Amino acid sequence: MFSEIFPFVVLLCSVSASGQYGDINKVPTSGASCRTAKQDKLTVCGVQASERMAQTDLTRMNRYRSIIESVSRKMGMDAALIAGIISRESRAGNVLINGWGDNGNAFGLMQLCYRQCRDLGDVDKRFHKISGAWNSEEHVTQGTEILIGMFASIKRKFPQWSTEQHLKGAVAAYNAGPGNVISNDVDVRTTGKDYANDVLARAKFYKGRGY
Repeated sequence: MFSEIFPFVVLLCSVSASGQYGDINKVPTSGASCRTAKQDKLTVCGVQASERMAQTDLTRMNRYRSIIESVSRKMGMDAALIAGIISRESRAGNVLINGWGDNGNAFGLMQLCYRQCRDLGDVDKRFHKISGAWNSEEHVTQGTEILIGMFASIKRKFPQWSTEQHLKGAVAAYNAGPGNVISNDVDVRTTGKDYANDVLARAKFYKGRGY
């Protein structure tokens, strides 16, 4: 009997992970800026650059796939988007020193801000205490909770936006705070002025790899 209903359970989990907060494949994205692409010495910009950087991180990302997908099922957030953030923030851990990045100010795969970081708003202030190891499920859960909190903030701030617009705004707010998302051009105040567009392009790459 379980084998008969199991496919339905899998389908239900998949839908909840991509539906509650929108469909990343419906979010328009211009990809990485040329400035961001130069970090990997790429000669291309845009979506192509984002995809190449995501590809570079893929082997490392796959080490954390089970953790990412577990958090996705629990939180209802698309696993591919979590992977996209991890790729942009820490290159799947490759740029971290003992779990720390941003000159020792941010921690873990999702680079949560703990030291000397700009105010990211009331949502982020609740997450000042380190939860779990830098590459743990606890850490990824904490980062995803922050992202979901940003989604709620952007939804309140721009109630007329679509779910996909709220999602893109939430990704920008994860980087710059909801106060710095001031229009539909969500990246105007993010790092490199491309954070959400780059993350979403990377996320679409990981979605195409089964995340």
